[in-house]
Amino acid sequence: QVQLVESGGGLAQTGGSLSLSCAASGRTFSRFTLPTLGWFRQAPGREREFVAAISWSGSSTSYTDSVKGRFTISRDSAKNTVYLRMNSLKPEDTAVYYCAASRYTGRYYDFDKRKYDYWGQGTQVTVSS
Repeated sequence: QVQLVESGGGLAQTGGSLSLSCAASGRTFSRFTLPTLGWFRQAPGREREFVAAISWSGSSTSYTDSVKGRFTISRDSAKNTVYLRMNSLKPEDTAVYYCAASRYTGRYYDFDKRKYDYWGQGTQVTVSS
């Protein structure tokens, strides 16, 4: 089994910044089994949507258009941790943010939540106007 634990959510003002972390653990977590880590978010009454994803090496990243230039995904594979730095936050960024791990590689799959095998419990991000 694989466990994903998010941290770092909270309250920010419009234009502010927050950083999220997600620590992965488990005997079956490796670059060969779950090479891609991603962030998704879900606002009340809305479907869970893709935010960003990163390959094992960190050389390949994907972002949804609404966060490009504002959010940065990174990872420390030695620590099995993925990060999401969120700058220039907007009220519409308010959501529960989930970390997820996928066996698939490549941008074709990054955006598809159905391709992710494990999910964290989520962390709340609230941006006040």
